[in-house]
Amino acid sequence: MLYRRFGRTELQMPIFSCGGMRYQYKWQDVSWHAVPAENQNNVEAIIRRSLDLGINHLETARGYGSSEMQLGEILPKLPRDEIIVQTKVEPVADPQEFRQTFHSSLGYLKLDYVDLLGLHGVNNAELLDYSLKPGGCLAEAKKLQAEGKVRFIGFSTHAPTELIIQAIESGEFDYVNLHWYYIFQDNWPAIEAANRQDMGVFIISPSNKGGMLYQAPKKLVQLCKPLSPMVFNGLFCLSHPEVKTLSIGASAPVDFDEHLQVLDLLDRAEEILSPILERLEREAIACLGEEWYLTWQEGLPKPEETPGNINIPSILWLRNLALAYDLIEYGKMRYNLLGNADHWFPGRKAKKLERYDLTACLQNSPHRDKIPAYLAECDRLLGGKGIKRLSQQ
Repeated sequence: MLYRRFGRTELQMPIFSCGGMRYQYKWQDVSWHAVPAENQNNVEAIIRRSLDLGINHLETARGYGSSEMQLGEILPKLPRDEIIVQTKVEPVADPQEFRQTFHSSLGYLKLDYVDLLGLHGVNNAELLDYSLKPGGCLAEAKKLQAEGKVRFIGFSTHAPTELIIQAIESGEFDYVNLHWYYIFQDNWPAIEAANRQDMGVFIISPSNKGGMLYQAPKKLVQLCKPLSPMVFNGLFCLSHPEVKTLSIGASAPVDFDEHLQVLDLLDRAEEILSPILERLEREAIACLGEEWYLTWQEGLPKPEETPGNINIPSILWLRNLALAYDLIEYGKMRYNLLGNADHWFPGRKAKKLERYDLTACLQNSPHRDKIPAYLAECDRLLGGKGIKRLSQQ
């Protein structure tokens, strides 16, 4: 395994992390006796395989149902000073509730302390305020740190880039968990801001939210050759030294295997990636048109600025991916979350557009005349039954 300095924490972080979002039995808390033996045996096999590979960063969250409890049945068997344990707790209005929730996490994990505590889902201005206000959740986390129950404090986020940068530039956090991968590079300025603050950078879900790359469409497979889309994406992310680790949300011990191919390629990343990146860009321009490809994001309104709360930037982004790379199933998964995911993926789908006059909100876009038709096209292509977040299922 390769390791990178995780910012000012000085932790030597493996370039892959073992995420605890997909191996658990339930997305809700259950009693220990309700967990089937075969499920727990699988979790332990995943953790053992992770550690055998040198992936000693184990990441979970209070919001991941039985994940913490199941991990906590394994952690006492492991050498504590050889593992890096991260959990995450959502910021709330009452910092004492935050503290109590953290203690529940610690109890489930059967630990005296965690190495990394993340404020989970700092996704909008209200949640950032809950975190940073005097006496808020960050202040409570720092008390826990002073008590020896937390070593380092960070935050995870699905927020717009400008809000992520605002949180980073507060100077209060040691690391950040955020989304950034080939198909979604908007958060690069936030990664640069984190590096200026000497923060660790953890990339959330590069293979799932990064395109459901474990079931990539044939077109994308062809475009990424000689690499698989998953290996391409991992190499793309890790070719940037500002990125310290990628989450692998393993649901079986074999789920690490394909990612490991990146290890032998990093020294030649630029040489290997260059023709693939050129092919991907050329195909996107051929399918979408060069002017649209280069300028489609200019002047787009936020969902809260749009009639019907339509998330125009995300919908157009998903249309681009579907047309350029055949990422239809990924697009359906993301598109049909709109309206059901609250602050984790805000805004609504482009249904019944005839109800809304988008003229004013699109006035700053060079493509204002085309966009309503493109939104309708995307709804026809990707629309379907609403989908809930995993934690709501």
